[in-house]
Formats: sequence, structure tokens, C-alpha cells
Amino acid sequence: MLPISVCMIAKNEEKHIGECLRRLSSFDWEIIVADTGSTDHTVEIARIYTPHIYHFHWVNDFSAARNYAVSKASNDYILMIDCDEYLMEDALTAPLIFRLPQLIAPEQAGLLHLLNPLPGREEEPLPPASLDVSSSIAIPPEHMPVTHEHVARFFHRKYTYYQGTIHEQLTSKDGKALQLVPIPLSLYHVGYSSGEIRKKKASRNIPMLEKELKANGPEPYLLFQLAQSYFGLCDYESALPYFEQILSMDIDEQEEYVQTMIESYGYCLLHLKQYQKALELEGIYPIFSKRADFVFLMGLVYMNNAMFDRSIAEFLKAASIPAYAMDGVNSYLAYYNIGVIYECMGDYAKASAYYKKCGDYEPALEREKELP
Repeated sequence: MLPISVCMIAKNEEKHIGECLRRLSSFDWEIIVADTGSTDHTVEIARIYTPHIYHFHWVNDFSAARNYAVSKASNDYILMIDCDEYLMEDALTAPLIFRLPQLIAPEQAGLLHLLNPLPGREEEPLPPASLDVSSSIAIPPEHMPVTHEHVARFFHRKYTYYQGTIHEQLTSKDGKALQLVPIPLSLYHVGYSSGEIRKKKASRNIPMLEKELKANGPEPYLLFQLAQSYFGLCDYESALPYFEQILSMDIDEQEEYVQTMIESYGYCLLHLKQYQKALELEGIYPIFSKRADFVFLMGLVYMNNAMFDRSIAEFLKAASIPAYAMDGVNSYLAYYNIGVIYECMGDYAKASAYYKKCGDYEPALEREKELP
């Protein structure tokens, strides 16, 4: 048996847990399921794949539930997976899985690759090309089909545990900063592929986050999760003060969530039509422009400030940067926005050229059909 225990917590996950466990059962490792009060068929489905099912009384604390699941494992190396996450099977082999404990030291944690398909919206119709492009598109994150992130999920339980009642994080037991190491493991997260579910989870999380904030005081990561929750509900006016509070604090710019926070803050300003204020992001450009997402955002900022030459330059730069979180920001979405700008400027030949670079991106195909 592989020297790894896969642990998960579950509640009313009958829609996803079967496929999740089916993929996990392809490998000879222990699977631990801690159910926190399911009233559907979650437990019955789980029993098909593992006998190690335990019942945990829910106390509004995700870390308590995860730590309980970990306590039931037979192995010290733990892989924590959520019920709505599926192992990406195509690149997985038993030898690779077996080597995972060799890739991190006991006092480290492994970062796996998480793909998040996001709910789409119907694209808002573009205005006639004669209109100012500033009233055209400013593609928010929810238009993006997939985001990519790296999350700490593989660890040695004698050195590491979960902390935080919600949006819990792995923490070193000795109080030292936890060193994170990438591991060659990918999960496909389907839990937010429905807009309705995404908003339901955000609404559920906000009261828990506010309670923790009241109990523990302002902490940047907690404020970030609150801001992101309101952002996910499209309540940008409520999200903005939390983003601004984080920016007034002493934060570590190297933390991965900080990059995401800055980008969400920029989109929040665009949604609220605070275009001039968004230009202040120029002051932190050298720090955050290593990822295509931020450069793409700056293209939108310049676009909405009628600085079209600079906007085009930023979109072209975004298309040249390999590091990204949202699909399209360094390819078809950047080219599409350039096409929109040229179309609105009346340069239809260049607009067509950039629409063609978008491949099968439907809005680009539609715009090209409308060109004179």
C-alpha cells in the first residue's frame, strides 16, 4: 500500500463524491472520509470505495473537521482533497504517486495544481464600432472559463496541521514559516462551475468570516477572503473597503494570495467605474507584472481611461508572458481586446487580424462577421 492517506471532509456531496473516490481508488492508498452530517447518499456512496468513514459533529470550524480526518489516518503523509475535486488521470502513474513523500521534507508542504472552471455568462453585446471603446468590454474574472492556482494539500501530519475556522490554512506546528514545494499532481475542481453554487458558498462563508474577524481582529488573509466572497457575489461596493484595508497593512508581497488580491482589487475598481483610481496600480507595476493577469488588467485600465496605445501595448505584453492564472489573458482575450480597440478606431484590417488570432473564441468570431 502507498504510504499516503487521502483525507477528505464531506457533507451532502452525493453529486461529486462518487467520481472523486472512483479516481482516487485507482491507486492503492488509504482513503479517509469524515462526514459532517450528510442527509443525502454521500455516506452510502463513499462506502463503495472505502471502509474508513467517520462521523464528525460539525462545529462551524473547517480546520477542526480536517484535523479530525487527519487523526484517523494510518499514515503520516496526508493528501487532503475536497469531494468536488477530481484527480487529473491522464498524467498520473502509480510510481509518481509513490514518490510524492520523497519530493518534500517532513517539515515542508506540497503545492498541487488546482484547475477551477468558472461559471460563464452570456457575453454582453458590444456597442457599434462608432462608440468610444471605453464603453466596450472590460472582461471581469467571472467571464474566464478556467483559473489555475497552487494550493498546499500534501504534508506530514507530525509537523503540520490546519488552522482557521474557514478558508483554513496549513500551519507549521513549530511556529516557523511553512516552506511550500510544488508537486506534480493536478486536481480539477468542479465545485464553482455553477454560478448559483458559487454564490451560495460565498453567502455561506461571509458570516463565518465576519465572526472570525470579530474574534481575532483584522488579518490580511482573512480580509482577503471576505473581499473575495463579496466580489464573488458581484457586491463590489462591499468588497472594496476590505481590499483597501489590506492595502493599508504590512503584507508580504510574495504571498500568492496577494497577487490575486491586487488583481481582484483592480477589477473591483473597474466595475465601480473608478477608472482614474485604477491608474494608481501603475505604482506597483514592477512588483506584480510578472504574471500575465496583472498586465492584462492594466490593459483594461488603460482601455477604460481612453489610453488606447498603452492599452494595446499591455495586451501585447500580456500575450508574451507564460505565467498566468486565468485562461485567455495571455492569448485570445488579449488579442480580442486589441481587436475591439482597432475596430472602434476604424482600422478594420488590424481588427480582423487580431480577431483571427483568437481562434474559436466565439465573441471574436461574431465581431469579425460584423466588420465592414
